[in-house]
Amino acid sequence: MTELAVTLLTLGDPATMTGGYLYHRRVADRAPDHGARVQFVSLPKWRFPLPALAGATMIRKIHAQKPDVLLVDSIVAGLAGPWLGAARGLPPIAAILHQPPGGIDHASSRQRTQASLDRALYKRAQRMIIASEDLANTLHAQGFDPDLLAVVPPGRDAAAEPIDPPGDLRQDRQAAILSVGNWMARKGLLDLLESFSNLPPNAATLHLVGDENVEPDYAARVRARLERPDLRDRVVTHGVVSPAEVAGFYRRADVFALASTREPYGTVYGEAMAAGLPVVGWNAGNLPHLAQHGVEGLAVPPGDRVALTVALLRLATDDAYRAKMAAAARRKADTFPTWDDTSRMLFTELRALTEKTVREAQP
Repeated sequence: MTELAVTLLTLGDPATMTGGYLYHRRVADRAPDHGARVQFVSLPKWRFPLPALAGATMIRKIHAQKPDVLLVDSIVAGLAGPWLGAARGLPPIAAILHQPPGGIDHASSRQRTQASLDRALYKRAQRMIIASEDLANTLHAQGFDPDLLAVVPPGRDAAAEPIDPPGDLRQDRQAAILSVGNWMARKGLLDLLESFSNLPPNAATLHLVGDENVEPDYAARVRARLERPDLRDRVVTHGVVSPAEVAGFYRRADVFALASTREPYGTVYGEAMAAGLPVVGWNAGNLPHLAQHGVEGLAVPPGDRVALTVALLRLATDDAYRAKMAAAARRKADTFPTWDDTSRMLFTELRALTEKTVREAQP
């Protein structure tokens, strides 16, 4: 089998610790096992739309790598699109989407502008790789051709060799609740803290893993909330840790909670379920596609902090209920792909695209 050369176009540092960037690095690491090679080309992470100024350099780097296929990350689609449209001699283009057109973290004016630019690039793409059924449904509703979409969800395995955190995560309480997510508004950390604060003091210890500096203003509000007496000594922050350490937290916790309002896939939900953790969150985004309410987790109405408190309390204090739901979560996660499965699906799609392009170019 001839090696498939893939150039993956993204924004900023490919080593950034978010679900989308981790997806790319994990499939890139496994590419040789599937007869492929992935090289990255990044536009600088400047203020929008300034990264587009580096487009000429981007095109030169793409040509230098001589890829068989160009895979464009959704976070850079709108910025790269005009350059890719004008360039000659490019290979077939596939887009890999972890967010809808326009993104999910921007003000409305920026989102509208970016959405228009994103769609222009997607119209040029010969294949669109989608991270979840929920996101695919969103794109169907927006008029994208379903025949161009292929759902390739992330893997469930957080790390091959987990590194356990030191000490007892429960800290002499009834349960350890884990939340993995960067400190940004859409992750709903303040909602989670308010709901958690209403639990009895001996019910649970909450552990927060994630980058605390993504949205400084929001992080300041989180820190101020953590300093209040009702949360002090009941919540432990760990900052950014390695994937192996995240896997260790999954292994040692009892419950996973993330009150995210917009999660196109929610890799951490799948990873937690694979470790045997019942998951708690809003009935929004992709969570309902991963966990059935009352079976593998508890998905409560978005914004209902009282319902979130009740869900956390039940799982923290009812050992039998938690154990039953944990077993169901693990069984459901066994149906999710591993990262090897994800890589195989992705490179199969990309190889099929290149072969189709070659056939169509023949006289």
